[in-house]
Amino acid sequence: MSAPPAGYRLVGEDVAVPSAAVLSAEESGEADPAAQLFAKWGLVVRAGRVVDLRVAPGWEGRARVGWGAATTPATTATVHACAPEGGQAQWLAFVGGTWVARAGCVPVIVTSNGQDNRVDLGIGVGCATTTP
Repeated sequence: MSAPPAGYRLVGEDVAVPSAAVLSAEESGEADPAAQLFAKWGLVVRAGRVVDLRVAPGWEGRARVGWGAATTPATTATVHACAPEGGQAQWLAFVGGTWVARAGCVPVIVTSNGQDNRVDLGIGVGCATTTP
């Protein structure tokens, strides 16, 4: 894709996340108490970038993240978006999402190009404020 899709917002320069106020969460079937509910959503990353995502401090016992082929709930995830070749897409989408112990407004730290950006995601419930 040449740009992040409609319904997504930029986080820094290289990552886009859903702009929905609430991401639907369903029972996950995971044994991990911090991963009882799962909100599936695509992470959109600029081609050629490496992005690190981590659950914000204080949330390690309540939330997990994960994207890509071997999506496993973890407190951190690294996504490698292949460099574009020729006419290939400038943005790539990765399947995954966020797991939580219970519905909540989950802060996630997104690191790309040496910059940290925080994004709040409404998993099962909305956030009181939206972080651009």
